[in-house]
Amino acid sequence: MTVKDKKYNHSFARRLTRAMMIVLFVMMGALAFLVYYLTKDIITDVNAHTFHGNMQSNGRAITRALSEMDVAVLNNIFDIEQHIDQPEQLKAIMGRMVELNPRLRSCGISFIENYFPKKGRASCPYAFRNDSMQVETTILQDTTYLASSWFKEAIEKDSAYWSEPFFDNRDAKTPLVAYMVPVHNKEGKVVGIIGADLSLDFMTKLLANQDSAFQEDTWSIHINGDGIYRSYVLSRDGNYITHKEQRRILKSNFYVHIKDVKKHGVAKEVIDEMKNGERSDDETEKILLINRRESYLFYTPLEGTNWMLAVSVPVIAINMVGTGVGLMMFMLVGVILIITFYVCKLAIRRASKPLKQLAATADEVASGQFDTALPEIKSRDEIHMLRDSFENMQHSLAKYVEELKSTTAQRATMESELKIAHDIQMSMLPKSYPAFPERNDLDIYGQVMPAKAVGGDLYDFFIRDNKLFFIIGDVSGKGVPASLVMAVTTSLFRNIATYTEEPSHIVFAINQNLTANNDTGMFVTLFVGMLDLTTGKMNYCNAGHNPPLILANGEVKEILGEVNIAAGVIPDFEFLEDHLEMNPGDTIFLYTDGLSEAENIDSQEYGEERVLQVAERTVSKPQTLIEVMTEQVQLFVGEAEQSDDLTMLAIEYTNNL
Repeated sequence: MTVKDKKYNHSFARRLTRAMMIVLFVMMGALAFLVYYLTKDIITDVNAHTFHGNMQSNGRAITRALSEMDVAVLNNIFDIEQHIDQPEQLKAIMGRMVELNPRLRSCGISFIENYFPKKGRASCPYAFRNDSMQVETTILQDTTYLASSWFKEAIEKDSAYWSEPFFDNRDAKTPLVAYMVPVHNKEGKVVGIIGADLSLDFMTKLLANQDSAFQEDTWSIHINGDGIYRSYVLSRDGNYITHKEQRRILKSNFYVHIKDVKKHGVAKEVIDEMKNGERSDDETEKILLINRRESYLFYTPLEGTNWMLAVSVPVIAINMVGTGVGLMMFMLVGVILIITFYVCKLAIRRASKPLKQLAATADEVASGQFDTALPEIKSRDEIHMLRDSFENMQHSLAKYVEELKSTTAQRATMESELKIAHDIQMSMLPKSYPAFPERNDLDIYGQVMPAKAVGGDLYDFFIRDNKLFFIIGDVSGKGVPASLVMAVTTSLFRNIATYTEEPSHIVFAINQNLTANNDTGMFVTLFVGMLDLTTGKMNYCNAGHNPPLILANGEVKEILGEVNIAAGVIPDFEFLEDHLEMNPGDTIFLYTDGLSEAENIDSQEYGEERVLQVAERTVSKPQTLIEVMTEQVQLFVGEAEQSDDLTMLAIEYTNNL
C-alpha cells in the first residue's frame, strides 16, 4: 500500500457501504436462505410432477381425437369396397363422411392409373368444405398425384397411417394432416388410397383449451402477458405442427430455440431424445434456455403418430417458492429500508457538507469560469481526492474547449463535402418524372433512400431503339466506398448497354471491370433487364439480387428468382439470362434488400411476405406502388434508425402505342 493510499483509508464510501451492507446482508441473507432452503426442493418436485402429468393428459386427449378420425374412416371401408366400381356412389360416400365429421376438411379416394378408363388416367371421388362450410362433392381428374411420392408410398405400404403435415393445395395457408387408408378391389388388390384431410387447427385449439383449464385449476400466474404453460405438437425434426401463431406452423423449428443454460448442458441430449421418440423423465430436472427464457422441458411421443408433444414451463413457474418468498420479503424489505434510511441519513449528513461546497464551485465552472478557486477540504478521504481531481479537470476543460473549436470546424467542412457528394450521387440517378412524357406505352418510377449521406444502391434506365434498358443494384457495404462502386457501376451500365441488347453481356462486362484489381473485395448484386416496348418480351439477368415481382390485376403473377452470383466476385463468370412475356398492364417491381430487411426497434425484419402483401393490395401504378410501400415500411420501422440503403423501381408496360 502506498503513502497516498494510507492517507485516504478512512473513506466516506467505505463507512457508508459498511453500515448499509452489514444490515442488509445479515437480515435479508439469513431470512432468504432459510425460506429458500426449507421450501425449494419440495415445491419444485411437486410442480414438476404436476406439469408432467398434465402433459400426459394432453397427449391422451390428442390421441383420442385422432382415434376418432381413424374409426370414422375405417367404419366406411366396407361400404367403399362394396361400391369400388361405382365412382358416383363413392363420391356420395365421401360427401357423407365429411358431412358427419366436423373436423374433416376434405376426403377423397385417389385411384391407381386408368382404374376408371372412361374417367381418364386419374380419378378421385372427392368431397370438401367450401368457404361457407358447405360440403361439395366432385370427381377430380388431375393426374398430378399419380407421380407423387406420398401416393406411391401409400400404395406400397398397404396399411393405414398418418401422413406428414402439409398445406392445403386450395389456399396454401391451411395446415393439414391426412389419414391414409388403402382401398382394395374384390380380388384384394390395392387400387386406391383414402386421404382424410384433418385441419391442424383442432389440435391447436384442443391444447389451448386444455392448457387454459389446467392453469385455472392450479395457478393464475402469467409472465409477460402469456400463460405459464406452453404445449406444442412437433414433428420428429422439430417443426411446429401446432402453435398459437399460425405463421410458425410447418415453417418454424422448435429445436433452434433450445439452448444450454450452462456451458456444458443437456440441449443436445434432449434434442436427440425427441428425434428418437423418447419421453422425458419427470424425476429428472432439465433446465434449458427456450426462447431466451430459462424453462423446464417435458416431452412424450404421441401414440399412433410420428409426432412429439412438448411442454415448456418457465423456471419461475415451477419454482413456486418465489411467490411465497416474495410476499415475506416484501414486508421485511420495508422494515430493512427504514432502518437503512436512518443509518444512511446520519452518515451522509456528516459527509455531504464538503460536497455542497464543491457543488457550488462546479456550477461556476460549468458557466465557463474555469479559473474559479476551489474550497479547501481538510478531510483525507475520497472527497479530498475529488477536489484534487476537479482541479485537474479545470485545466483539462480549458484545453478541451480549444481543441473542440478546431474539431467542430473540421467536422463542418467534412459534412459540407458529404453534402456535395450526396448531391453528385443523386444527380447520377433518374429523378425527373414522368421519365418519358412523350410515350404512353410504359410508366416508370424509381426512388433511392441512402442509409448514410451517400450510399451504395443504384438504379437507372433509358430507351434505345424502342427498347427499355433498366438496372437496379446493391453494393456491398455503405458510405463513401460503396458510393464510388455505385458510380462506376452506373457508368458501366450506360456505356455497355449502348452497344449490346443482351442483359447477360452487360452484367458480364460489369463483372469483368469490377473484379479487375478488386483488392477491397467489394461486390454488387444486380438485376439488368431489356424490355422490348413493341412486343412486350423482356430479357433479364439476375446477378444475386432480390427476386423482382411481376404484378398483374392486383396479384403477384410471378417472382423472378436468383440464378447467378453477384458481380465483382469471380472474373470470367458466365452469367445466364432468362426471358418472359409481359402483357399490357403488367408491372415489374424491383427493390433492394433494404426493403425486405428493414428492422424495427425489436430487431424484427419487414420481410418478403409483407412486401408481397402490400404489392398485391396496392393499385399497381408505379409511383403509387412505391409511395405506399415506402409509407408501410416506415410505419413498420417506426423510430428505429435506417440500417441499409433502400431502393425501389417499378415499371408498368401499357403498350398503348
